Amino acid sequence: MTPRTVTLLDVARAAGVSKSTASDALQGSGRVAEATRDRVRAVAEELGYRPNSAARRLRRASTGAVGLHLPATATRLDYYMNLAFGAVERAQEDGLDMVLLAPSGAAGGRIASRVDGLLVIDPEAGDSAVPGLLEAGVPVVTGERYLGPATGPSAAVVCDNAASLTALLDHVTERGARRPAVLAPSGSSAWATALRATARSWGLAHGVEVALRTVPFAATPAEAEETTRALLTADAAVDAVICAPDGSAPGVLRAATALGREVGTTGGGGAATGSGGTGGKAGTAGGRSGGTGETLTGLLIASCVDGPATRTAEPAVTAVDLRPAAYGRACAELLCDILADRAAPDTVRRHTWSLEARASTGPA
Repeated sequence: MTPRTVTLLDVARAAGVSKSTASDALQGSGRVAEATRDRVRAVAEELGYRPNSAARRLRRASTGAVGLHLPATATRLDYYMNLAFGAVERAQEDGLDMVLLAPSGAAGGRIASRVDGLLVIDPEAGDSAVPGLLEAGVPVVTGERYLGPATGPSAAVVCDNAASLTALLDHVTERGARRPAVLAPSGSSAWATALRATARSWGLAHGVEVALRTVPFAATPAEAEETTRALLTADAAVDAVICAPDGSAPGVLRAATALGREVGTTGGGGAATGSGGTGGKAGTAGGRSGGTGETLTGLLIASCVDGPATRTAEPAVTAVDLRPAAYGRACAELLCDILADRAAPDTVRRHTWSLEARASTGPA
């Protein structure tokens, strides 16, 4: 039986480093500590690793292009289109073309021969294309961390998604909500996972029962409307709905209108009632009481993603502005910096967001 060829990934795992670090150590490039470089070289010699000279020549030849991999649902979401435009603009500043990869992906080796590096945005652990992209042999920057079982990415640009949902939950509570609900995205991306976990942990920490419902990662307004109608019909005590998916807020607004809920207020008769703190629970089962014996008719609505759908809604919807164009620029900038040796291949940078309070959660 012919023995299996030792790969660079084998060396990296045995040395306890990332694949990119192992490559830099063996080639004498990058910012690798001398002790790490010596350990990687010793492991490579022990395992009998022999680099593929053709592949090395291929990696060193610049193609003048970088690849962009987006989630399969990205084509109909405003967030990802703005992100892509920002990434393209920043890559062009370094003289690089941006190649949009098919959602299904391609073999990592074939991709590596066409681009100098890769951007992989919101990678899903269940996306079969992602492992091959992360192990393609070129620098990779992910927009949010990859949670799947594969070699770690070269670098990442991340948002504090737990903090953004926490800010929204705190905000609606300060505006009078006592039983918030979260329409959280399904899927295994870092964003979706963080939002579901945060909805649960925030409720436990504040002694408030958060009504958590899971909707598709790219839920349409119609899907959000259906879920919200079912939620409010089954649990009328809910006095705030935070929807996660980009562009789904209009569906939540339609459901509220159909059920006679007055958006932008809490409590009976459209007036805020009860405590504005975070310690109390809704008054009665079924939610008919707002704490004063009145029927709840008010509802606060917010979104985890800002965009045209939230800004132009009536009333305008409070949302987290993730600054997608700036985020795309940040991802492309990190990749450009790695390719130009201006940043280490395992750099992690953070991207900031802001909460935009609007009429859907009451007057400023």
